[in-house]
Amino acid sequence: MARATAEATAAGLAGLVVAPGPDLVYLCGYSPTATTERLTALVLTAGREPALVVPRLERPDAEKAVGAPAVRLLDWSDGADPYATVGPLLDPAGRYGVSDNTWALHLLGFQAALPGATFTSFTDSLPMLRAVKDTEELDRLAAAGGAADAAYRRILEARFAGRRESDVAADLGALLIQYGHSQVDFTVVGSGPNGADPHHEAGDRVIRTGDTVVLDFGGLKDGYGSDTTRTVHVGPDVPDEVRKVHGLVRLAQQTAFAAVRPGIACQEIDRIARRVITEGGYGEYFVHRTGHGIGTTTHEPPYLVEGEERPLVPGMCFSIEPGIYLPGRFGVRIEDIVTVTEAGGRRFNNTPHELGIVA
Repeated sequence: MARATAEATAAGLAGLVVAPGPDLVYLCGYSPTATTERLTALVLTAGREPALVVPRLERPDAEKAVGAPAVRLLDWSDGADPYATVGPLLDPAGRYGVSDNTWALHLLGFQAALPGATFTSFTDSLPMLRAVKDTEELDRLAAAGGAADAAYRRILEARFAGRRESDVAADLGALLIQYGHSQVDFTVVGSGPNGADPHHEAGDRVIRTGDTVVLDFGGLKDGYGSDTTRTVHVGPDVPDEVRKVHGLVRLAQQTAFAAVRPGIACQEIDRIARRVITEGGYGEYFVHRTGHGIGTTTHEPPYLVEGEERPLVPGMCFSIEPGIYLPGRFGVRIEDIVTVTEAGGRRFNNTPHELGIVA
């Protein structure tokens, strides 16, 4: 909280207003048992003790939060104006950063209570607030990546042919839980032509021998995210173009990883991966950014995308996940979570990159 307040001051803000969500958990360890229309907000301002405003009926839960001893806990009762409780904590003419998932209902309430104040999102004002991880966070991300790797190794033993995508997705979700995840966020199983949709949701399509299948899955383990993608083929007879495309994606992923080092711009990692695929003749079929940050959520800054000139620094963690998607035919993606070290990059996913062969 002290670091966040200092970063807010350096960014020209009077302070921060943090709603329930990953930022609140990150900063003070509090997650309401139920997110409702009742206002909950952490207020951070320079020179003042952090203040956590909660509905009175939720105060007992807030008092149990890890960060509760470090905040001034204020509550409000049903029927009262919650903005009257928050208002005195804010400069009537100040400019404040608000967490991205603040309800519009509450932001409008702040604006009505403090018409002279202005508000800006964390993405615009403090995009790197959670981007650089400390040692404990890196350990948790590594453990989450290792658990996802274990799930992938096990899914290779499962039967694919004759089963629905949703059946394999259910297996992946169960394996993530088995290996320590508390939450499964996504289990993409894109078989055959469905693999050409990068965010395909596993459905009722029955997987067939000869299909190429994209497996993208992850969730939260001990509060930190996993996210990995591998591509497999059903049966040993792999078409030449599938081998060619997979080899190109694998080269792009490795080349981008090898370029990771402190000081290189985020967009340069995207350019490097994209250049390999473009030179291979498939540039128009690489339709998304090369990567996204990961931490207490599976998508957060930094983003490896054209236009993001921010340099990499040690402790940043993000995916590197180039892909090629041929509409109506198949798709290929390979994804690892990577952290920046003083010497270069370190993978948190270490399963083989070659095309997996499944039954």
